[in-house]
Amino acid sequence: MTETTTTAKAAPKARASKAKAAPAGGAFPDFEAFAMPKMEVPAAFREATEKGIENARDAYAKVKTAAEDATDLMEDTFETSRQGVVEFNHKAVDAAKANTDAAFTFFKDIMSAKSVAEAIELQSTFAREQFEAVSSQTKEIQEMATKLGTDVSAPVKEAFEKSFKEMKLH
Repeated sequence: MTETTTTAKAAPKARASKAKAAPAGGAFPDFEAFAMPKMEVPAAFREATEKGIENARDAYAKVKTAAEDATDLMEDTFETSRQGVVEFNHKAVDAAKANTDAAFTFFKDIMSAKSVAEAIELQSTFAREQFEAVSSQTKEIQEMATKLGTDVSAPVKEAFEKSFKEMKLH
C-alpha cells in the first residue's frame, strides 16, 4: 500500500478590511475632482444670503399669523352661524306650535258652534287672527335672518378691512 500524505489546507485568513474611515475632507479624498475647494465666501454674498433668509422668516411669520387669524375667523363664523341657526329653528318650531294650537282651538270651537252665523263669525275671527299671527311671525323670522346674516358677515368684513389697511401701510 502506498502511503498518501494529505496536507491539511490552511484555513483562509480573514481578510483585513481595506476600507478606511473617510477623512473629514469628503467621501472621495483621493479624487481631486470631488474635493471641495477651500475658498472664502465674499461678505456681500453672505450678507445678501442672510438678508434673504431673514426676509423668508419674516414672510413665513406673516403667512403663519394670517393663517391663524383666518382659522380663528372661520371658527368664530361657524360658531355664530350654528348658534343663529339653532335660534332660527327654535323660532320656527315655536311659530308652528302656536299655529297648530290655534288651528286645534278653532276646530274645537267650530264643532261646538250652535248656528251657521256663529260658525261664520268664528271662521272670520280665526282667519283675521291667523293672518296677524303669521305676519308677525314672518316679520320676526325675517329680522332674525337679517341679524344672523349681519352677525356672520361682520367678522369677515372686519378681517378684509384690516387686511386692506395693512396692505396700504406696507
